[in-house]
Parts: sequence; C-alpha cells; structure tokens
Amino acid sequence: MPQIHVRQNSATYWTATFDHGPVNLMDPDTLYELDALVSRLETDPDVQVVVFDSANPDYFIAHWDMAADPQTVVGMATESSKRRGMHPYTDLFTRLSRLPVVTIASVRGRVRGAGSEFILACDIRFASRERAVLGQFEVGLGAVPGGGTTAWLPRLMGRGRALEVLLGADDFPGDLAERYGYVNRALPDGELDEFVDRFASRIAGFDKQAIVETKALVNRVDLPSDDEFVAALDGYFASFSRPGTQARAAALFELGVQQPGDGELRLGHHVAQFKGDAGAQR
Repeated sequence: MPQIHVRQNSATYWTATFDHGPVNLMDPDTLYELDALVSRLETDPDVQVVVFDSANPDYFIAHWDMAADPQTVVGMATESSKRRGMHPYTDLFTRLSRLPVVTIASVRGRVRGAGSEFILACDIRFASRERAVLGQFEVGLGAVPGGGTTAWLPRLMGRGRALEVLLGADDFPGDLAERYGYVNRALPDGELDEFVDRFASRIAGFDKQAIVETKALVNRVDLPSDDEFVAALDGYFASFSRPGTQARAAALFELGVQQPGDGELRLGHHVAQFKGDAGAQR
C-alpha cells in the first residue's frame, strides 16, 4: 500500500497526504515514495504549489523508524543520489528545499526527528495551535540530529533558541513553535485546513516563472549548503551506533515507542528520564 497519497486539486495545486501505519513513521519506503514525488515536482511544467498533510490527526510524521536497517536506505541509492555523490536521505531533503515549486507543510499532530527535518526542508510551515507537537529528541537518546535541523533551526530562530530545541530534546506545542519561528503560523485547529487551502490556492493562481525566480533568489541568501547536511548525517550515524544510544532506544521500545499510546505521545517527556551514562531510567 502506498504511504503518500497525491491529489491533484488542479494542474497547479497538489496535495500529498502521509498515511503510514498507526503513527506515520518515516522509513526507507517513505523515502522511495518521496523521491518519486520530488522527481515529479522537479519536472512537471504546471504544478506551482504542493501541500503536505497527514491522514492521522495525532501524527504528521512521528519520526524515523528506529527499527529500520540503515543499510536499506544506502542500498536504495537513486540516480540523483549517485550523480550527486550523496546519501539518499541527504539527497532527497536538499532537493526538496530546492524544488521549483512552493512546498507547504500543514502540521497537525506529532512531528519529531525525521518528520521535523522534513517540514523544515519545506518552504512554509503552518500548524494546528491545539494539536501540533514538534521536536527533535535525538540528543535525549545520545545521538546527533542528522537531517539538517542543526542547519535550519539557527537560521529560523537564532542560535540560543535552536540550542534550546536541540539540546533540550523536548516537545514544542504549536503556539510556542510559532513564537520561536519553528513554524510560520499556528492557527486554531478548526481553521487550519481552510487557511492552508486558501493560501495554496492563491499561490497556484500566480505566474510560475515569478514564483520560481523569487524562491531561487531567497535560496541564494538563506539556503544551507549541502556540506552542512552531509556533516549532520555523518554525525547521526556515528552517534546512533554508540552502545549508550542503543540502550536508550531499547528502553524506549519497552515503553511502547512507535506504537499508539503514551510512549509515543509523550516522547519528549520520556527521553528526559534516562541517565546521562546509560539506557536505564531513573
């Protein structure tokens, strides 16, 4: 079954909805589907804006599937990643940020880790004030965030707040995420869909060349370099393989992480219960 359902509302305005299991984990198959979608968006002559949302109101993208074999991703190298000499994950996320299309994340539910990295690679982020929960929990496991948040967050919210998000490894509700610049705007949950649709429809009616050229000029000023993403992913792989990190991850699985329930809903709380030198909980 496909994980991403694409709807062409019109030739210029598409919607892509994540729908993968009980908590919308990102895994190698998600990357495979995203790569195919990004390739379509890179080459379609008409599309001007795409909205990414979720079929699950509790989880936009929970995070990367920690049970997935990292070598599976390496083995699915795409033509683009081979040509650019990049890991497929880094290749995909850097291409996403450079698309000649406006990308909008409409966030309802939890979006942490790889999910957070995905929405940060999008151009614009809107969130449900009541239901959005954002965060980067990797440091709580003893790992380094690997998908570019160390590059994006300082640019969006400044060094101090970025370090608060990354080193605190806690959850940020939609209204606080808005104040910090994590998202563009937080709206009442009942107004989110209508607002995003109206905004996307507005862009879809403009001239594509003007949109593409304007985005390219902004990217020249503020887009992180590929090297920043490569270094982050190298740091993630090195840190996630450490015994202490693996022990903490195992403890999270015992709490029910990656399944519906308290372990996943309050992940930011649970990672703070680990001792600094072991996977055991206080």
